[in-house]
Amino acid sequence: MKARLLLSLRPLWTFFGLALITLGIPTALLPTHIGAVLLMVGLIVVLRNSIAWRRRFIVLQRRYPRFVYPLRRLLRWEVWPVIWHETLRMERFWLPHSWRRLRRWRRGFGKKRG
Repeated sequence: MKARLLLSLRPLWTFFGLALITLGIPTALLPTHIGAVLLMVGLIVVLRNSIAWRRRFIVLQRRYPRFVYPLRRLLRWEVWPVIWHETLRMERFWLPHSWRRLRRWRRGFGKKRG
């Protein structure tokens, strides 16, 4: 009985997740970044409740792995590695090679000081 009820509520949960995603997209550009949180929660709800959307997500993942992989890591709550990786990516995109410092700083943190 309980499983049947949960199955009947799946379309409602999927709609709720899609509503969170559509609300999160425009608000992700606000200074509070609350939209990014709404976007991730909506994505979690949709992917857990809809097989069709999960398949679409897999197709997108195979077609655009560079953009979807950070989303997959965020779904696993790996926030700091994603922030670090995206910062390195922005540094590589925007700065000339002689100005880039983040990789060297990271390597310097790993050395033992004694």
